[in-house]
Amino acid sequence: MKLTYNHQHVGDVLLVTLKKTENPSYEHHEGVTVIREGNEIIGLNIFDASKKISLSEDVNVTPDESIIREINAVLEASSIDTIQPDLSPKFVVGKVIDKSKHPDADKLNICKVDVGDEELQIVCGAPNVDSGQKVVVAKVGAIMPDGLYIKPSTLRGVDSKGMICSKKELNLSDGGSKGIYVLDDNYEVAQPFEVK
Repeated sequence: MKLTYNHQHVGDVLLVTLKKTENPSYEHHEGVTVIREGNEIIGLNIFDASKKISLSEDVNVTPDESIIREINAVLEASSIDTIQPDLSPKFVVGKVIDKSKHPDADKLNICKVDVGDEELQIVCGAPNVDSGQKVVVAKVGAIMPDGLYIKPSTLRGVDSKGMICSKKELNLSDGGSKGIYVLDDNYEVAQPFEVK
């Protein structure tokens, strides 16, 4: 889930992104536009948002139970189905515990990555990925700073659940470095990683 509020450039509108789709449909209610994929709500535009919801000055608003309650109150007032987003961190510190060559692609590796509560298989093309590294993982459901939605995929016949991120992909200064962002040992596996 991503919440964006940019009063200066967009106006008093809270943009709620739950998921990306190629074929959205739009419903216009008084004060709210609902974006759907089929019957599923995948996004909302809430107009006059500052009058209805407690918003911070940050452009990217951190979703929490409190703001979800306020959003759902706005939806209920317009007889719109409420949302129940997964609020677990989508960007976390992971540890690469195994790396093997992809059987059908010279530049790809199959990585097993410990993210605390599970072990993810992630196909990675970065030249510097290696076992033992602590890295930033975008889990399934993450929305990257450039708007890319992370979903389960298959790369050359191998399942991949998530992405090991570079500094550039995280919108951090990359200093011209190639490959993934390797963290130092001060980071803990499963620790949320803040992405702006």
